Amino acid sequence: MNASRYVYLDYAATTPMDPRVIEVMNEHFRISYGNSSSLHSIGQKAAQTLAKSRETVASLINAKSDEIIFTSSGTEADNIAILGVALKNQNRGKHIITSALEHHAVENTCKNLKNRGFSITFLPVDKYGLIDLRELEDMITDETTLISIMFANNEIGTIEPIKEIGAIAKKHDVLFHTDAVQAFGKVPIDIEAMNIDLLSASAHKLYGPKGVGMLYLRNKGIREGWGKFIEPIMYGGGHERDMRPSTINVPGIAGFAKAVELAKNEMPKEIEIQTKYRDKIIKNVLENIEDSYLNGHPTKRLPNNVNLGIRFIEGESIVLDLDSEGIAASTGSACSSKSLDPSHVLLAIGLKPQEAHGSLRVTIGRFTTDDDVEYFLEKLPPIIDRLRKMSPLKGNKKK
Repeated sequence: MNASRYVYLDYAATTPMDPRVIEVMNEHFRISYGNSSSLHSIGQKAAQTLAKSRETVASLINAKSDEIIFTSSGTEADNIAILGVALKNQNRGKHIITSALEHHAVENTCKNLKNRGFSITFLPVDKYGLIDLRELEDMITDETTLISIMFANNEIGTIEPIKEIGAIAKKHDVLFHTDAVQAFGKVPIDIEAMNIDLLSASAHKLYGPKGVGMLYLRNKGIREGWGKFIEPIMYGGGHERDMRPSTINVPGIAGFAKAVELAKNEMPKEIEIQTKYRDKIIKNVLENIEDSYLNGHPTKRLPNNVNLGIRFIEGESIVLDLDSEGIAASTGSACSSKSLDPSHVLLAIGLKPQEAHGSLRVTIGRFTTDDDVEYFLEKLPPIIDRLRKMSPLKGNKKK
């Protein structure tokens, strides 16, 4: 990368830490270094920080503080939710419903359960990435114990009808888990209004530290008669209500809480600004770059997500050329960026493998500026022109 400036447009992969979060973490590395399970005053100082952080994180989604289980990541939270519910309730039924475009943290956990004898329904989605609510309800049987549908897709940004899914789950007395890693702190979430029973989130998508996540776990059982509805998948010293044993990362959790506090205060303004940038990029590219199209829903999408299809060239080439101009973007999920296989999300919305390879994901964030957007829009068209002149795929364009 030889560019004189660098523009970061890959906020869906991870976010830079907010300096205000770093400041809080540095403080707690000094004052909250004790083990929060210890009885002495230093340990209790850490416990107080942990309790306060739990309240802050819970407040963002209208939850109670004792319904928040801190984890090391969103992936771990997904595993605890899905495996924990499935294993605890297998005598009631071994059927789980999910969607065809889940993050690998959910997809592969469900596939693991399938190998253990569980029945997994992967709901198809339409061309925008939305599930069909009638099809979801039709798939529920007496054996169904869990529905796990992501809040918003990490690649194409489409937001699922979460409130309606929650209502269906409640109607049929089925637990509802949502992977909200991309949506948490970016759009409003209310677990009560949306009938969400379990929710996963991660600090590093929210300008917080890596290595910290959380699982919202509805308190005192999900429905009357269920009793304890989930069992741990790890065993140890009884931390986090026996659901996540390990010495607590108090400074990291304090940073997560600060990131949540900032998101809660700044979300309305950020939604407005990021939506403006998002729509400007979409409009400019579709109007000025031939054979380009938008992946995902045009309006029911995250305010910071743009996923573009660029015909006749591969997304990896675009990403590398953008990087040489000082612009960071991606082709899709960072967890799959080294795979040569086409995105399962783009295949699920009906793209052919060749089209799926031509995707470009641009995600904006808190530190994106007008100049950043203009710089990207200036540099992208000549990159596309240059790559298309070299591409053998261009010659296959139908007249």
